[in-house]
Amino acid sequence: QVQLVESGGGLVQAGGSLRLSCAASGRIFRINYMGWYRQTPGKQRELVAGFTSSGSTNYADSVKGRFSISRDNVKNTMTLQMNSLKPEDTAVYYCNAQIRPRITSITSDYWGQGTQVTVSS
Repeated sequence: QVQLVESGGGLVQAGGSLRLSCAASGRIFRINYMGWYRQTPGKQRELVAGFTSSGSTNYADSVKGRFSISRDNVKNTMTLQMNSLKPEDTAVYYCNAQIRPRITSITSDYWGQGTQVTVSS
């Protein structure tokens, strides 16, 4: 069974920093994509930052210059360093990965349970 486990959310004042971590565990042959998404009540889940196995990254315009994503392809972990946080960054943050569990498997989408980030003004 493949699992994604997030950690690092919490409450921080505006201008502060938080670091989110995501660890993929279980039977994993290959991870094609890893990324962070966030969601607030009544809104669709949106991409925050993504990291492909080829090394390219993409960020939402709203977080460019403030957030930084990194990935360890050996440990199957990913982090999101969030600096200069704003109240509008408040959301539940989800780790997402497209994983192929076995060489004979298809690639499937996996999600973590989510971690709350709250930025107070």
